[in-house]
Amino acid sequence: MTKEQKIATFDPSQPGLADASVFGLPFTAEESEIIIVPAPWEVTVSYGAGASQGPEAILEASFQVDLLHQEFPDLWKLGMFLDLNDKTEEWSDKSRKYKNLAQPIIEALENGEKIEGNPELKANLDEINVICGQFKDEVKARVKYWMEQGKKVVLLGGDHSTPLGYYEALAEKHSDFGLLHLDAHMDLRIAYEGFTYSHASIMYNALKLPQISKIVQVGIRDFCKEEVEVVQAEAGRVKVFTDRDLKAETFEGVTWKQQCETIIAQLPQKVCISFDIDGMYPWYCPNTGTPVPGGFSFEQAAYLFSLLAKSGKEIIGFDLVEVAPGEEGDDWDGNVGARMLFHMCGVLVKNNNMEIGNEVKF
Repeated sequence: MTKEQKIATFDPSQPGLADASVFGLPFTAEESEIIIVPAPWEVTVSYGAGASQGPEAILEASFQVDLLHQEFPDLWKLGMFLDLNDKTEEWSDKSRKYKNLAQPIIEALENGEKIEGNPELKANLDEINVICGQFKDEVKARVKYWMEQGKKVVLLGGDHSTPLGYYEALAEKHSDFGLLHLDAHMDLRIAYEGFTYSHASIMYNALKLPQISKIVQVGIRDFCKEEVEVVQAEAGRVKVFTDRDLKAETFEGVTWKQQCETIIAQLPQKVCISFDIDGMYPWYCPNTGTPVPGGFSFEQAAYLFSLLAKSGKEIIGFDLVEVAPGEEGDDWDGNVGARMLFHMCGVLVKNNNMEIGNEVKF
């Protein structure tokens, strides 16, 4: 059956096909315009866990997402495919193994112990850094493979360390782009707890890529002295919109639309979105690894992305990370993540002038 025949016979008003790909869509990878690379990885998490289960939780919740999106009603016809393969399972297995290896290191540091004075822990730390580097390179290779097939490729974490290989793949294709980074944290720590590829170091590592000319951070409300010093040292290359400052402006009469326009104006022509789900109010993501009071709403994030899509700037990709499911039967985080993933896919293809239908008006 051709893709056109599948579109003609598929009923988007019914629940998604349980044996199909993400959102219950019937299309193969070759028939899909968007490839979602899952990265079930959380080796260096130091507080709450579960981010490695994010892709699976989002997949399960995606079958209940209604496909008639008000802003992008024909989005489903383009096809979105979750790239599950042997490498995905291998990453998940290694994540569990090396996460267990990392925990004694984290506990030792919390107790004031010097890792250099413990040969076993130092050897384990070095091994973890090597394995995380290999994971980064494997993600990069997988992303490049799909890009070379002419697909729009996005990354679904996992913790926030996972998109570094994705950024490296983008950097080989685009000589100058920015990151629109939504998060509760700056993630600018230098090799946090000794881990070169820590989730808390993703934006510091991203700054090592000369192709990333600007990082614009939105919703930040937790940071340390070291991170502030990185921002100051990278003056002009990192712009921070803290939650406190945004809220203060709102209380004084500045609209979210005005704030979004200011945020977008800081970005270069080409933009990749990096969305850590804990940037939102914690009730949207109660099980995420490092929740912080404050934040923005689902609707505010969606509006910012939609405004970016219409701004004249080019969206070259996005990552969605740190979605962690709750106890069995608690699929709220996956539900929120699946709906944000759907919206972000719509923003990406709309910005790239692909056919998504006319907005539904009432």
